[in-house]
Amino acid sequence: MIAAVAALAGCGFAPAYGPAGPATKMLSNVTVDAPETRDEQVMVQQLETRMGRTGNGRYALGYKLSFLEERMAVSADNITTRFNIVGSVTYALRDTQTEAILTTGKVNSFTGYSTTSSTVATLASERDARERLSTLLADQIVTRLIAASPELPE
Repeated sequence: MIAAVAALAGCGFAPAYGPAGPATKMLSNVTVDAPETRDEQVMVQQLETRMGRTGNGRYALGYKLSFLEERMAVSADNITTRFNIVGSVTYALRDTQTEAILTTGKVNSFTGYSTTSSTVATLASERDARERLSTLLADQIVTRLIAASPELPE
């Protein structure tokens, strides 16, 4: 165990959120573009929950969120009983001082929901699935930004 810790220390390993870790310069220093849709609002809320909210950060995060709904299960009488929502986000982190693009990427995921005999229940299931997907995509973006944080300017 001690040898493993010594090996990690020797290779320059530092916890991302540890003191002087690479992610600390990013936390509370990213201004996320304002949302325009409910799905974007949920995603931005999760991004700000994970990274901190600021209106005047060193970095600016732009994004393009898109969802595609697919029929997955269809009954014999041609009624869809399950949908998948496939989501993707392309993002770019910019330096607000130089306007240089520091890192870009794309994340994808999906979630599903079942339809029921009740229209209200189906709409609630769809809304919940969209919220789960927006949150999942935001978490993937934060993970990628943390991985890229050692290369960010101070």
